[in-house]
Amino acid sequence: MYAVSPDAFSLSTPPNAGDGALTRATQSALDTLLVALTLEPMGGDRFRASGEADRFDRVFGGQVIAQALLAASATVVGKDPDSLHAYFVEAGIPGQPVDVLVDRVRDGRSISTRRVTVRQGKRQLLVAILSFHDGPSEPGLGEAPPSDPGPHGLPLLQDWARDVSPEQRLYGLSWIEHPPPLEIRMDEPPNFMGGPAAQGTRSHWMRLPRDVGDDPLLQTALLAYASDYLMLDMVLRAYPDRAALTSFACFSLDHSLWFHRPVRLDGWHLHTVETQAISGFRGLVRGTIRDADGRLVASAMQEGLLRPS
Repeated sequence: MYAVSPDAFSLSTPPNAGDGALTRATQSALDTLLVALTLEPMGGDRFRASGEADRFDRVFGGQVIAQALLAASATVVGKDPDSLHAYFVEAGIPGQPVDVLVDRVRDGRSISTRRVTVRQGKRQLLVAILSFHDGPSEPGLGEAPPSDPGPHGLPLLQDWARDVSPEQRLYGLSWIEHPPPLEIRMDEPPNFMGGPAAQGTRSHWMRLPRDVGDDPLLQTALLAYASDYLMLDMVLRAYPDRAALTSFACFSLDHSLWFHRPVRLDGWHLHTVETQAISGFRGLVRGTIRDADGRLVASAMQEGLLRPS
């Protein structure tokens, strides 16, 4: 894992895309992720994979989602991922390997279905159902070009760390020292970095920091991974009882994806998210992911839980 000294950055002068230390840290995070997405066959539709670096206090959901997709795909011939519905069961320990078990539920003429379980020792981290289809991606619904002005000139996710409160300083700094393996640009800070309470949509642009090749399955897995970033934050952004947010824990309960078109995540994609419902301590968030030409490549849904401390 690439580690950056806190002295390498100043929150008063935030890093930008040309910052060498941040660029190296982002590239290294991608290196670690690509290793974690290289599955070792163990026989009997069982695979083993390493874990990402210690970015969070638990295994990141996007990691196990992407690993489940790759493992299921390894048991399917001639069909592409169509949808994924995953439930997060237990928290895992970051940086440690996981076992991915695939159950071949059914192989039909045009659709294949797989059930996947991701385990870490005796912990069951994730249970997912995945569908694969051999149909073409065309014809597709006609779509208007995006009205968003694009990512250029927007602040990096790390730029917003400069304005965090003293209470949020260490957490904000951690996103600079251990950045995601993505370049993320947005015109509003996340709620956990002091962003405003609001309803309605919020968008962020995202892309990989470099070309990772032409493998369409790897590109889809990386999109599945990236789709998990910043969705849960939308529940915090829209939560009506702000006083309840002073002491709480926040978890993703499940995550669903529908894949509409092939993707190249080393190019810019716009993820637009909106909180659809809040009921008690649960919130439901919907996301749409479009490429730079405005074509819808994937849709996402996620339910989150706020648990008062």
